[in-house]
Amino acid sequence: MFEKIVIANRGEIALRVLRACRELGIKTVAVFSEADRDLKHVRLADEAVCIGPAQSSHSYLNIPAIISAAEVTDAQAIHPGYGFLSENADFSEKVSQSGFVFIGPKPETIRMMGDKISAKKAMLEAGIPCVPGNGDPLSNDDDANLKMAREIGYPVIIKAAGGGGGRGMRVVHTEAALVNAIELTKAEAMSAFGNGTVYMEKFLEDPRHIEFQVLADSHGNAIHLGERDCSMQRRHQKVVEEAPAPGITDEQRKQMGERCAQACVEIGYLGAGTFEFLYEKGQFFFIEMNTRVQVEHPVTEMITGFDIVKEQLRIAAGLPLSVTQDQVRFTGHAIECRLNAEDPKTFMPSPGLIEQFHMPGGPGIRCETHIYNGYKVPPYYDSMIGKLIAHGDDRNSAIARMKTALSEMVIDGIKTNIPLQQSIMADSAFALGSQNIHYLEKKLGIH
Repeated sequence: MFEKIVIANRGEIALRVLRACRELGIKTVAVFSEADRDLKHVRLADEAVCIGPAQSSHSYLNIPAIISAAEVTDAQAIHPGYGFLSENADFSEKVSQSGFVFIGPKPETIRMMGDKISAKKAMLEAGIPCVPGNGDPLSNDDDANLKMAREIGYPVIIKAAGGGGGRGMRVVHTEAALVNAIELTKAEAMSAFGNGTVYMEKFLEDPRHIEFQVLADSHGNAIHLGERDCSMQRRHQKVVEEAPAPGITDEQRKQMGERCAQACVEIGYLGAGTFEFLYEKGQFFFIEMNTRVQVEHPVTEMITGFDIVKEQLRIAAGLPLSVTQDQVRFTGHAIECRLNAEDPKTFMPSPGLIEQFHMPGGPGIRCETHIYNGYKVPPYYDSMIGKLIAHGDDRNSAIARMKTALSEMVIDGIKTNIPLQQSIMADSAFALGSQNIHYLEKKLGIH
């Protein structure tokens, strides 16, 4: 096992990684921007190194600065968390070339899965069902593109090959709008991702978002930890996640989970990852793979009793998986509400001083957050300030516990989305489960 690692992230995920390291007896180095000197994990880490000013482009995205921090502190490995450089193949490669271990997949795997076209081809070869559409890059031949759309059937969706986070996508309902939509998406993709390649797929109109958690080691072993439902979304951003997914049968879970684990073996995957699917009319359609730990990993941990971050560290150190598939057990139901520093109605960010903070408790409640009384939420980064997780014997019990926990939580001094989360937990349709990915936006009146 490693003696010391650099945590190349901030906020609650950095604190989560630090806690896992503490349990394994690993010393930690926190890297931080000038705006993040007062982060909790910076105070708790064995060592801390400032890597630049507040702007993430000069700090958390500054590859030479992060590698230098590893060098001056004699660390052995770097954990990227999620976001920032976590799915950056160049970062993974440069970490390895500098003599450190990147706690995540190999660079070539990140590149393959980061490009939606190559990812889709790899999944089709591995026997994973994909959304209708051949996945080939669209050419400049308008007639050929129109012919392809007719064969797939409208509506279709034009997607950026290098897209992510809900960006670089455009739905087309009519033939008359197709050519212009392709050109606009190409231009947006080039501007946002530096890659103007786009492809076409069938647009599923009533899907749910279901994802499978996988882990794979360097000894040819791979397992799945079941699925999560992440259908409660706004602007393609997840708001509520839960595990297991309502309405997914044990047989479906076993069949698709085993396919995902086998695909990991076939592509030589290493570490923690997530296969994301659209699920409609009883069928799964692969959309992308996240080659990192997910924001919503705690709901899987709650129903399996498994520490995904500790397993990431074990795998990166060259150790085999600590459990086999036969040893994975699913118990109860877990729900996660993302907590954001934002206006619950306008969704405008709400940075500022936290004047009072009270964390809820009780059976089955877990709170992952880096905030505390007197902490100042900076305006420079994502607005998420934490995650509240509730576990119960069944889904109704988990919802009841979440309602209680949300009512107990106090965050004064800034606006938060707690009222939004309370309205979702009280929603009669949500109580029934199985909402599609458009449900929350319709509920909020977003079109």
